Amino acid sequence: MNQPPVIWSVAGTDSGGGAGLSADQRAADALGVHLCPVVAAVTAQNTVAVTHIHTTPPEQLDAQLAALADDLPPRAIKTGLVGSAANARVLARWVDRLRQRGPLDLVVDPVLRASTGAAFADAELLAVYRNELLPRASVITPNQREAQALLGTAEQDVPAQAGALRALGAQAVCITGGDAATPALSPTLSHDWLDTPHARGWLSLPRVDTPHHHGTGCTFASALAAALALGWVAADAAVLAKMATTHALRHARAVGSGAGPVAARAGFGNDPTLLPRLSLGEQPVAWRETRQGRDPGLYAIVDSAERAEAVLRARPGVDTLQLRMKRPANIDDTRWSQQLHDAIVRSQRAADAAGVTLVVNDHWHTALRAGARALHLGQEDLLTLTPVDHATLQAARDRGVELGLSSHSLWELCRAAALAPDLIACGPVWPTTTKNMPWHPQGLDNLAWWAHMAPAPVAGIGGVLAPEQLADIAATGAAGGCVVRGLGADPALTLPAWRAAWREGLARRKPPPPELPHPTLA
Repeated sequence: MNQPPVIWSVAGTDSGGGAGLSADQRAADALGVHLCPVVAAVTAQNTVAVTHIHTTPPEQLDAQLAALADDLPPRAIKTGLVGSAANARVLARWVDRLRQRGPLDLVVDPVLRASTGAAFADAELLAVYRNELLPRASVITPNQREAQALLGTAEQDVPAQAGALRALGAQAVCITGGDAATPALSPTLSHDWLDTPHARGWLSLPRVDTPHHHGTGCTFASALAAALALGWVAADAAVLAKMATTHALRHARAVGSGAGPVAARAGFGNDPTLLPRLSLGEQPVAWRETRQGRDPGLYAIVDSAERAEAVLRARPGVDTLQLRMKRPANIDDTRWSQQLHDAIVRSQRAADAAGVTLVVNDHWHTALRAGARALHLGQEDLLTLTPVDHATLQAARDRGVELGLSSHSLWELCRAAALAPDLIACGPVWPTTTKNMPWHPQGLDNLAWWAHMAPAPVAGIGGVLAPEQLADIAATGAAGGCVVRGLGADPALTLPAWRAAWREGLARRKPPPPELPHPTLA
């Protein structure tokens, strides 16, 4: 039996059982990792006040870490209330030692003040945070007030705060906003600003209206550390942390006369209502509902108008056909634009005659000019869109043009969901050679999770070479399965088997989605 990943939490005890190591333990259990609670401070507190703080002597903190290092080495360390500058320095030295042995993520939750108002950090500790912990941090998770304190500035612009914190050495930053004053701009949403090597934007979910929020920040940071230990990159780990923390808020309970604790627990990972949205631009002002698109079914992908016509002549035929043309080498802009336009017009005419939906991949400006009624964009294309492009695409969608988006990871799924598409592609399901990509195969388990969680129909794509694979895709609950090379030289000969496989897979009993997907990016 595989042992769960180990994380250390270097934090304080909460005698009221709400925050600190108590919350960290609940979050670790919710994600299935083993947490080693390292006591950096002991607090006397309840739900309304912190009455006393006793800082663990640095030699005692060092002894705890030394005892764990050989027997229970961590895959990630999460910090909370570290108690003193001396303790922070002890931790920094241990991070360096452990990284000489192997990979180690450090999640710094800079607990500078209790929610009840008690101060936890002096000027010396703030300096150690800036000079020793942030440069070693894989991710830092301050709230907005803590970000200001770390930077020593009254800067209110959250993205600018994150950029400044990364400039101090943190590899990634997530500035949490759930505890900020409810903004007039979007009072019903909770926004966290994500700034990582892979993704930037507002990570949003509907705000949970509860007075019981003690331990929210601890839960978020511990869940993020647990996700890193499970192999997720920072952007994906933040998505899981947002889900786990919102779930914990939904299950918060009243104890005592003040703010009760949030209750992280298993079961958050496959609740579709917990999937966040990741913005491409400005902070969202409202939760955008998605529209239910049509099921794409048997989805063929071709690279020319001639190939499109060959597929459309075959009977039984496909449900959806995508034209994915790559620009040839040594062709000028004018000639390529005309060639592409003509291919789209020709393919659209053939698709209309066959009663099949034609989707044009990537070249959306030309596609709209040529009369295309369905588009598909990759994540790289989304990042190049200007405000004018967004307005043009939205106007086209308002006229009924369908939009499909690719996704390969949790943050890409969240970014796709923010645009309320008609289709979300999940891939690669199996290894593929049609394009170079850094993603590990999703497998049928992740595809089943995508199909269950996504707010739009999902199509599985990548490495589908045999009809049996297409049947397996249909059996996950996916609404479509994409075939590229498997069409063969003569689609008329291969499509009957593909059609039969799709029907067979749809007839199978759908398995329950996994509690959590597996990581797809190293």
